[in-house]
Amino acid sequence: MLTFIGLGLYDERSVTVEGREALRAADRVFAEFYTSKLVGADVNDLEAYHDVDVEVRAREGVERDPEPILAAAEDGDAAFCTAGDTMISTTHADLRLRAEERGIDTRVIHGVTAQSAASSLTGLQNYRFGKATTLPFPYAHGGDGVPQSVIETIEANRERGLHTVVYLDIKVGTGPTGPDPDHEEYMTADVAAALLADGWADELAVVIARAGSPDAVVAADRLSALADREFGEPLHLLVIPGDLHHVEADALAGLAGAPRDLVGE
Repeated sequence: MLTFIGLGLYDERSVTVEGREALRAADRVFAEFYTSKLVGADVNDLEAYHDVDVEVRAREGVERDPEPILAAAEDGDAAFCTAGDTMISTTHADLRLRAEERGIDTRVIHGVTAQSAASSLTGLQNYRFGKATTLPFPYAHGGDGVPQSVIETIEANRERGLHTVVYLDIKVGTGPTGPDPDHEEYMTADVAAALLADGWADELAVVIARAGSPDAVVAADRLSALADREFGEPLHLLVIPGDLHHVEADALAGLAGAPRDLVGE
């Protein structure tokens, strides 16, 4: 059996009860933290709280060389963990398919995601979100500013009146000069807002920082204004709202401090 477990958003306690039980029952536990991370816990915290040994795999050890994970699942019960949900944002469907092709039973135990938290914390209605996008560091896409694909996604959603979740780049093990095992970098919301403000300086945006933590921050303002603020430790993401229902407008004003002239009276 190979069980995919979403660890949730914040710390070692954010996993569901079902996930906790599967984690503790597994013969071997693998995890990756290159797509996201727990804000309030490290691997030692996970191991101590759940009384397990966690084998952290780099990207290459999951995508190019998954054999140790698959072999462990053939011989016993293996768990594969990520922050958030293992099948949202960056999915691990390929690993699951490889397991199924080898006759290994699989299951998915979901965790809270940044996508659901973005709706919950901002008051923006979940069914009014369009396609999400990821804003990379300029060096990561080989150009300056914002990639055209990001612009096109935001514009297409706005034309339909839909909100856009903009995930912010994470670089773990790879830096500006290529592979670097010591490199760990998380794009912050002020940097992202500054990049996007080149094209939409006066447009409304919402910052969500450290979703799931006791000190989560939600702030709505013009992109140009958000670019001049600091939001503390990662992880951060941005939402570019589309058309606002009056309840959504009230939520952004009341919960995120949005200026009334941006959301309507």
